[in-house]
Amino acid sequence: MHDLACPHCEPNPTENELRTGVVRFGFFIRAVDQKRHQRYRCRRCGRTFSSATYSPSFRQKKRHLNGLVMMYYASGVSQRRLAINLRVNRKTIVRKFEFLAKWAELFSKADLNNFAPATDVLIDELETFEHTRLKPLSVLVAIEKGRRILGFTIAQHPARGPKAAFSRVKYGPRRDTRRGAREKLFEELSPHISPHAEVCSDLCPHYGPSIRKFFPEATHKVFKGRKAAVIGQGELKVGGFDPLFDINHTLAMLRANVNRLFRRTWNTTKKAQRLHQHLAIYVLFHNWKLVNPMPNAIIV
Repeated sequence: MHDLACPHCEPNPTENELRTGVVRFGFFIRAVDQKRHQRYRCRRCGRTFSSATYSPSFRQKKRHLNGLVMMYYASGVSQRRLAINLRVNRKTIVRKFEFLAKWAELFSKADLNNFAPATDVLIDELETFEHTRLKPLSVLVAIEKGRRILGFTIAQHPARGPKAAFSRVKYGPRRDTRRGAREKLFEELSPHISPHAEVCSDLCPHYGPSIRKFFPEATHKVFKGRKAAVIGQGELKVGGFDPLFDINHTLAMLRANVNRLFRRTWNTTKKAQRLHQHLAIYVLFHNWKLVNPMPNAIIV
């Protein structure tokens, strides 16, 4: 007997059903990776399942590519080049992208519970666009000191400068959703940030009210932004000690490793949702492989 719940029966079996409901029912060797998996049979419904049933990559034919696809997506490789390198159809890569994005977002949110509430937090945002520079997007990123990414959010806002009038003529008025997205992110992160945390940002006047709303006892420190350096994708700053170095370095890594965020690139984002999915994949890879390397930690 085994304390396994049958995936085909009701989701909340009783203790007695757990003790007497499932028995061993042979095994099989999976053709993809030659791994041995135990099979089970449910005494209540008579249906069978295996130890592989509970895997996130259940029924995938090319599960061995998941780790490679994640690594390449977090290393600035485009979908077309990824399909060529791995010798698979581009539709396979797109399906892997959607699967990995969903899995990575769930894993990252659950992973926040494995750490103590952050006491030193830095926030900043970078700008990109969807489809055309006349439709700008803002990516707000919150990190813990040490460059572990806590969360991010994407919001649209109207074009500024010389492009503003042309944008209104071609695409009409564009809503500014940055405040709502920012407050939603702070609300999600509030259980994972200490009430007495020190939150650092640049001189953007919009951060203060949102920080006071969700972290009324926190200390908000602001620093004047400096001129961008030639290196670091424009995110790193010229000069000596930079109190916002951790967040600026993290944003520079985003620019360097997510091809949708490259400077002077043709790998543009067509939909904000795809950018969100791509960033979810990168955040997981960043936290588990770059900032805090864990060998064989990401297995799907």
